[in-house]
Amino acid sequence: MLTHPSTVLVLRRHHLFSQLPDKVFEAVCGLAMLRRLSCHDTLMHQGDPAKRFFLLVSGQIKLYRLSAEGQEHLVEIIQPGQTFAEALLFSQARSYPVTATALKDCVLISIDGGHYRNALEDQPQVCLAILASMSIHLHQRLKDIDTLTSASASRRVINFLLQECDPDSGRVELQVSKRLVASKLGIQPETFSRTLHRLVERGLIAMERRSIHILAADELADYSG
Repeated sequence: MLTHPSTVLVLRRHHLFSQLPDKVFEAVCGLAMLRRLSCHDTLMHQGDPAKRFFLLVSGQIKLYRLSAEGQEHLVEIIQPGQTFAEALLFSQARSYPVTATALKDCVLISIDGGHYRNALEDQPQVCLAILASMSIHLHQRLKDIDTLTSASASRRVINFLLQECDPDSGRVELQVSKRLVASKLGIQPETFSRTLHRLVERGLIAMERRSIHILAADELADYSG
């Protein structure tokens, strides 16, 4: 049960809960739980029964899948304020399709999925908000597919940089390690680093730690590697 006012407020402000009537929201809070994870702790494993979804309050969560060979494939990095696993409420899936592990010490809210789904029966506006959230996730997955189906490692890296670039600053701020970015792109970390250095040598980008500045976007888009 959620009782701390600041935590309840975080949940209330999220678009999946902001339009719930007070009594319904109070009932949701009554079945919600506050979870704390230390760095590298696992919240759930791929294949576990999917009964709850989550809102990250602080920290960073890595969602990934394991191949039959045991190779890790990064799906998404969850940042504070984001929910995850809520799409399973409206599918026939009975188990989580990913593993969730903390990249930093985390505080998150765990919500009873079945109770929340029942609470939505008379809340069409909240249902629309969930559809919008799912649409955003689907759009991101399509972008990921476009990147992963690129013909070469260099093109995958370039597509990633162009997709993640802030249009105002021309910068890409890596929120996670280069190893995790490489995993998401389906390439080896060494390949990712070599490609970045090659782009630096060409004068197409500049790098400072996890900040990458795109110097010539058009030339970068046309670069064949």
